[in-house]
Amino acid sequence: MELRELASFLAVVEEGQFARAAARLFLSPPAVTAHVQRLERELGVRLLERSPLRLTEAGERFVPHARAALAAVDAATGAVADLRGDDDGAFRVGVMGHGSAELTPAIVRAFRRARPAARLTIMPLDFTEHVSALVERKVDVAFVRPAPDNDRIVSDVLTTEPRIVGVPADGPFAEAGALRLADVLDLPIVAVPDVTPSVFTDYLYFTPAVNGERGRRGPDVARTPHDVMLSIAAGRGVGSALRSFARFYPWPGVRYVPILDAPWDSSVLATRRGDPDPRVAAFRAIAAALARDLGPLVAAGPGDHPELVRGALGGLDSLEP
Repeated sequence: MELRELASFLAVVEEGQFARAAARLFLSPPAVTAHVQRLERELGVRLLERSPLRLTEAGERFVPHARAALAAVDAATGAVADLRGDDDGAFRVGVMGHGSAELTPAIVRAFRRARPAARLTIMPLDFTEHVSALVERKVDVAFVRPAPDNDRIVSDVLTTEPRIVGVPADGPFAEAGALRLADVLDLPIVAVPDVTPSVFTDYLYFTPAVNGERGRRGPDVARTPHDVMLSIAAGRGVGSALRSFARFYPWPGVRYVPILDAPWDSSVLATRRGDPDPRVAAFRAIAAALARDLGPLVAAGPGDHPELVRGALGGLDSLEP
């Protein structure tokens, strides 16, 4: 029994499709299928029914043990992580879009002062990497939204903000003071790739708030905020976001409109559950401290409290690690 077979099996279970699991693991669908079949042959039982795709009774029993096996490997790797020293290997910070608004650069700067020996790199994440970047160890921490729903990941809420929608500046809603969810469902929301985790697509399309009702989809498929903005400016779609998005993505041809009845949502710092790397613990502690002190101001917007935000950000030099 090989780890890659367990990883493929769990990816199929979590994604609900062989194709999505393959994309998440950067493998071909036939390779993932072969891994699952090999695992079933080794165990002598069928783990998955294929049509429709669902766990068998054996699969249900096997899932927690497969997860425990992979977690044990992660723990074994992490057990010696503190022996590397801060100079041995980059500390990788993933950021989706604008991350957690003004908190993102503030946290990074504070971490660099607290851990000057850490070789920090910042890596942009697209929508499809909402979960996989951490699970596949591409990054060590990630600023994403909303909180991933994977049990291998823990999330610390940094901001909680109102929702907005970006619309074409020459469209019928450009001058609207506000919209409601019913209005948004009638607009062509920019689509995302099929391999995008469902928790992110639910956030983007307000799925829980509209009882699963499917709205319109625009003709363009976006992997990044930049893709979304190009589609909106071209008059081909609209895109939803947190309110702070409007401060970081002013774009010619795009207007932002608040959504009155949309539930507020959060940006988070996501990390691997139980990660023993002391740099991860330090980063989380700094993020929690700054979110406590600056989070309400960031959610409100620096334009609402400019002196307070400038004072708080300017005082980061005194932050103790």
